[in-house]
This record gives sequence, structure tokens and C-alpha cells, in this order.
Amino acid sequence: MNCFTPVNIRVTGLLLASFVILASAMYFDLGEQEEKCIIEEIPGDTLVTGVFLLEYWDGNKKVNTPHLGLTVTVRDPNHAVVLLKRFGRYGKFTFTSHASGQHFVCMQSNSTRFSVFAGERLKVHLDVQMGEHATIDPNAAKAKDTMKAMEYNLQHLIDQMRYISRQQNFQREREEKFRKISEETNGNVLWWAIIQTSILLSVGIWQMKNLKDFLIEKKLV
Repeated sequence: MNCFTPVNIRVTGLLLASFVILASAMYFDLGEQEEKCIIEEIPGDTLVTGVFLLEYWDGNKKVNTPHLGLTVTVRDPNHAVVLLKRFGRYGKFTFTSHASGQHFVCMQSNSTRFSVFAGERLKVHLDVQMGEHATIDPNAAKAKDTMKAMEYNLQHLIDQMRYISRQQNFQREREEKFRKISEETNGNVLWWAIIQTSILLSVGIWQMKNLKDFLIEKKLV
């Protein structure tokens, strides 16, 4: 029977904190009525959470305008729509990937003003995180029984371990695909070298034969 000691829990938590991959926050400009997409490599069966804030590029402009907002569209590697939702100027979206590979997270301004006024540049602050993340459990926070708190922490660690396992499998799949491509490329290069060598040898033999026939015809040999 396996058991967890406080030392093992601390060591496991440290290792998990070292391996969990979080995409760093970013920001980019966006024109009103314009759509821009970012590409994220995501393993299959992975929870993805995104948080964004939309504001005018000019910091002096007021942002308490009702027309300012974003439409978020997420497409999987097969370009099927996974998520399509309208938000205000700030919001949070989540989805679960069903296939490994490149996912497209697209954002479009859903300004309701007339297009003649829709010329402002906007700034989008975006933070995309993959994997299970710690959330505050009010029951665990208020519980006086420490076993419940430990159970919640252990469940969170198990979720993180599952995410790390999926991430490792995804990286192995990518390495296997890259290895196959490299082997095919090396094989093609080898066959092309053999073909080139055969052509050069054939041309050389043909030229030597013609030269010999020419010398015999001219009675030079």
C-alpha cells in the first residue's frame, strides 16, 4: 500500500512546480473590426485557460465605453471551432483540447460603433495557461479538519501529474514525428546521391566510349 509522507508531498510539489508549463503573458495591437490569431501547441485532453484585457492603445482615452469588447474563437488542429464567445473589455475563457497539435486562438473586436469611427488601435493583454491550476476551495479553506485540506491538495497534485504526463506524451509524439521526417529526408538524400552518381558514371563511360571510337576511326590509336 502506497502512502504519502509530508516530505514526499513537499518534494512532489516542488517537482511539479518546476515542470508545469505556463505560457507567459503577452500583449498585441488590434484594430477595431480586425481579427488576429495566435498559435498554441497544446497536448490532447488538456485544460486551457485564457485571461484578457482590452484597452485603447492610447492610454489617455477613456475605457468605460460600452461598445468595447472581444469575440474569442478557438479552433483545433482540424480547424473545427472549439469555442466561440463574445466578451466585454475583459474576460476569462476556458476550453479542453481533444486533439494534440496547433490550436488557433483568434480575437476580434466586436465594436458596435459605425465603421466610419472604427479606426482606433486597441491593445490586448493576453495570458494563456495550460494544465490544471490551483483554485481556492472555500470548503477546504473553512474546514477545521486538516485531512480534508490534505485531500484537496493531493487531488490538485494528482491533476498536475496527469497534466505533466500528457505533456510528456505530447512531446514524445512530436519527437517521433520529427524522427520519421528526418529519416525520410535522409533516405531521399541518399537515393538522390546514388542517382546523381549513377548519372555521372554513365555519362563518363559514354564519353570515354565515344572518344575511343573517334580515335579508332581517325586511326590515331
